[in-house]
Amino acid sequence: MIRFCKIVVLVLTYLVAGIMLVSCNNSTPDQPGDFKVVKFEPSDVSKTNSMEIWAHFMPWFENKESSADGKWGMHWTMSTKNPDNVDQEGKREIASHYYPLTGPYASSDHDIIEYQLLLMKYSGIDGILIDWYGSSDVNDYGSNRRNSEAIINAIGEVGLKFAIVYEDQTIAKVVENDNSLDEISVAQSDMTYIEQNYFNNPSYITIDNKPLLLVFGPQTLKSADKWGEVFSALSNEPCFLTLNGSYNLAKPYCAGEFIWVDNSSLDNKYISMKNFDVSVAGAYPGFNDFYNEGGWGDGFTWNIDFKEGETLRQNLLKAKNANARYVQLITWNDYGEGTIIEPTLQYGNSLLEIVQNFSGVSYSAKELEKIMDLYNLRKKYGGTSDNKKYLDQAFYYLVSLQQEKAFQLTDSLKNINSH
Repeated sequence: MIRFCKIVVLVLTYLVAGIMLVSCNNSTPDQPGDFKVVKFEPSDVSKTNSMEIWAHFMPWFENKESSADGKWGMHWTMSTKNPDNVDQEGKREIASHYYPLTGPYASSDHDIIEYQLLLMKYSGIDGILIDWYGSSDVNDYGSNRRNSEAIINAIGEVGLKFAIVYEDQTIAKVVENDNSLDEISVAQSDMTYIEQNYFNNPSYITIDNKPLLLVFGPQTLKSADKWGEVFSALSNEPCFLTLNGSYNLAKPYCAGEFIWVDNSSLDNKYISMKNFDVSVAGAYPGFNDFYNEGGWGDGFTWNIDFKEGETLRQNLLKAKNANARYVQLITWNDYGEGTIIEPTLQYGNSLLEIVQNFSGVSYSAKELEKIMDLYNLRKKYGGTSDNKKYLDQAFYYLVSLQQEKAFQLTDSLKNINSH
């Protein structure tokens, strides 16, 4: 009887979907096998705030299924935690004071990528700045790059953009691993890789027709002469930005700086930003690192209270008052340093709701919760071909801002599987 009810509801749901799609297909399917997914191009979200909003994004998370060695990645474990330890509430032990609403994940997981990008879209976030560890396979740099590219491959379908934040600190490790290399040749290889694989992507962020490139530092290449040599390998001059306070280490090859979180005055950073042709403001929800508890050194001696979202709200206001053209949200998902705005057990969707209010989108927590429904359905019921069709259609409705049609589909699937 239960099986029969499921079949009846399933057929009825496909009929509803067929009616919704009739304008595209000119026919109504009368059985599940006739359902065809209609792909829609992404639509731009309307915002009342013209500022470009980008989220700093960490691509370095691995679970046991995604990692090469079948173990949890170090950004969930550090040196002291084991996510295989699960408490009575089903919560895994991870190296963070905060816990993702999805549980710990693999950055390359298609369902996670879809979930994260859709949340960003419906929060008014225009793109991501990817923390990028280079083109080599030393340490976990190769898996970070492959995870980044899994995200990049999906970002165009959602209608978001991306740019690279180069971690030049990785150069020293690559040289240490192969003494036939030197700092300049490693950096040139990285730049060539970025240019050949990312700059020409239609979703890559540009400023004044130049591809945007940030460096987290520089921490290794600390002179203009070195950057001049590195950039000689490029055919496209990037719009190059250094970390706040580091402009003099790369001028005249950089256009300005971007703000980052620390325990110094944010107001003073904005005063300095007036000196640059291009600058990126910064807004963070707080700072509460796990390094000491995780066995990764002593950690930081300071933290910044989230104040139930007020810290993020005030930092966004500072960016607005500074008339910033661009703002970086610091960060989407750095669980180790505790600067996360993606949904967590501790804060739910509340930080993204603050971003929604700042960006001026017409969406609310409702859309964020429904996107979570889509993710949960992917994980629970997306293995069968019929369910996958539904969920794929819901995705294309969401990226084209036909969210009510998407929610009808996901609600129907929830109802099917509750019988």
